[in-house]
Amino acid sequence: MLSRGTLRRPLAAAARLARAWARPQVLAFLATGPRQDNSVFYEIRTYDIKPSKMKEFVEMANKYFHLRSAHSEMVGIWSAELGAMNKVVHVWKYDNFAHRAAVRHALANDKDWQGKFISPALPLIEKQHNEVAYLVPWCQLGKPPKDGGVYEWVTFQMKPGGPALWGEAFQAAINAHINTGYTKLIGVFHTEYGFLNTVHVIWWNESPDHRAAGRHRAHEDARVVAAVRDSVRFLESQQNMLLMPLPCSSLK
Repeated sequence: MLSRGTLRRPLAAAARLARAWARPQVLAFLATGPRQDNSVFYEIRTYDIKPSKMKEFVEMANKYFHLRSAHSEMVGIWSAELGAMNKVVHVWKYDNFAHRAAVRHALANDKDWQGKFISPALPLIEKQHNEVAYLVPWCQLGKPPKDGGVYEWVTFQMKPGGPALWGEAFQAAINAHINTGYTKLIGVFHTEYGFLNTVHVIWWNESPDHRAAGRHRAHEDARVVAAVRDSVRFLESQQNMLLMPLPCSSLK
């Protein structure tokens, strides 16, 4: 026969587990680390365009995207020049998920947007993908020092665990590149929906050659090398694209 003490132990363990599940915000913080202390998020939309239709799509976007940005704030829209082909990336800011739902409802009922852009643009698109991402807590959305230039979009696939695991080392690597002075940080985004454990970093450079020269100098900087070596232990893979802003983009 089981003693009362033997019976109490699994009951006590179950009670502790129930109390733990009642504190999801604490568990989430421990799992992923802190993020911005508000509900603002960014939707990253990536469109693969049919190769023969890229010019037509870009012309339509430049002509009609003001209809889209009338409904919510655009961060920017770019076309890929290097690292990908026939790809368009655009980023939208939302106050919260209710705000996005209201915007999507309004867009669905906007006859100008649907008729002038959506209907003729859909046959030009091969594939669409979207992600929801938050700015990491130590980063504010930046702007380039002047119009013109090019953008580098770097995507890091991190090991599971979130910023609580890799945040400090990743921040140190980003700051080491900033401190070299050759590039301007626009934003660091950590995904919530889409490809998880993904970080997107947007940089601005005066030109592709200016970036190449700056990268060469950075690779010879002992501080950058040390910070990068410390951060790559949390890295699964990475890729980048050189992006050109469309004339209708908020970030030029």
